[in-house]
Amino acid sequence: MMKQLIVLTALFVVVIGKETFKGHQVLRITGRDEVQHTRLQELTDMGHLQLDVWKKPIDLSTPVDIRVPSNSLQTVKALLEDADIPYSVMIKDLQAVLDQEMEHMGFRATEPKHTDDYDYGNYHNGDEIYSFQDMLVAENPNLVSKIVIGRSYEGRPLNVLKFSTGGTNRPGIWIHSGIHSREWITQASGTWFAKKIVTDYGRDPVLKAIIDHMDIFLEIMVNPDGYYYTHTNDRMWRKTRKPNPGSSCVGVDPNRNWDAGFGTTGSSNDPCQQTYRGPMPHSEPEVKAIVDFVKSHGNLKAFIDLHSYSQRLMYPYGYTKNPCKDQRELVRLPQLRNSLIYCETRGKLHFSITIDWAYNQGIKYSYTMELRDTGRYGFLLPANQIIPTAEETWLGLKTIMSYTKDNTK
Repeated sequence: MMKQLIVLTALFVVVIGKETFKGHQVLRITGRDEVQHTRLQELTDMGHLQLDVWKKPIDLSTPVDIRVPSNSLQTVKALLEDADIPYSVMIKDLQAVLDQEMEHMGFRATEPKHTDDYDYGNYHNGDEIYSFQDMLVAENPNLVSKIVIGRSYEGRPLNVLKFSTGGTNRPGIWIHSGIHSREWITQASGTWFAKKIVTDYGRDPVLKAIIDHMDIFLEIMVNPDGYYYTHTNDRMWRKTRKPNPGSSCVGVDPNRNWDAGFGTTGSSNDPCQQTYRGPMPHSEPEVKAIVDFVKSHGNLKAFIDLHSYSQRLMYPYGYTKNPCKDQRELVRLPQLRNSLIYCETRGKLHFSITIDWAYNQGIKYSYTMELRDTGRYGFLLPANQIIPTAEETWLGLKTIMSYTKDNTK
């Protein structure tokens, strides 16, 4: 009883000062034609409504998911009904879902002393992920090392785990997660992948062949400042945490901060918007650190960017309708994988500018994987889906990595 009281007290302390979302709803809206699609865009541009677009449409056949604050619900629903635009309620009360998530995290097991004891089926804060990385390196010194490629705006280390059997100037594969801080399933999956690699290296001949020929670089928390902020202040925070001069709004969307179609479709020049691109390409230290690493390495053959949600596998380009020169091969590769949960985004605009930049650096096999789910929970995927998500995503990752090994020098 005393232990439960201590845990509940700790939870109460954490909750104080946090952004609350009581009465906020997530609506799933489907524009049936171009006129309704335009009306939807106009609706999301109404800043006074404070709408948070969770999922943008890829085309008219895909729905839009929008978080609507309680004080805007009546207005938004009336506007949709007046325009005869169909919608449904995806999440009835966002705060109730967040309360369940926090309760589950609060009753975790004690702090692990070994990565075998780490709770991979639960969400963890940034300090716990840092600790996990250090444990993994200490336990597997002949396979894993830690590279600090830079510091976040608030001074946190930007850790990259390098999986290698030795050698110099070997071809490499880059994988990162957590570029959008609220997409917790990506950081959780990235942690699971790290353990999976060291566990299966001696068991799985496909994985062994990959690592015997190539190095794997895994950055689990691209945006650690934002990730910390989702645990302490605002669970729905997406951006970085660097102040914007001349504005009271903080942060940049690090997925729009790359020098590939900078400032074009899918980004905003308004610092208060979730998709604010920043004042210039690579202005965010978290992005610049990856840029510098990729350019200094010079021999990366695959670049995989993990996001949530919608269960899609995407490839360049997203900022233009012009196909990339390797589109035929990039389309074919997903069809080789064993994981069938993803539908490919073929020739349609998407907004993962990160992989567009990577492709323009000569990294042919550049992909974005959008993990679970397709909309029931959105960014608030229950913890009991972490391991199933990681397992199915791993099949796709391993297929891409193996294909890359077989088709590059």
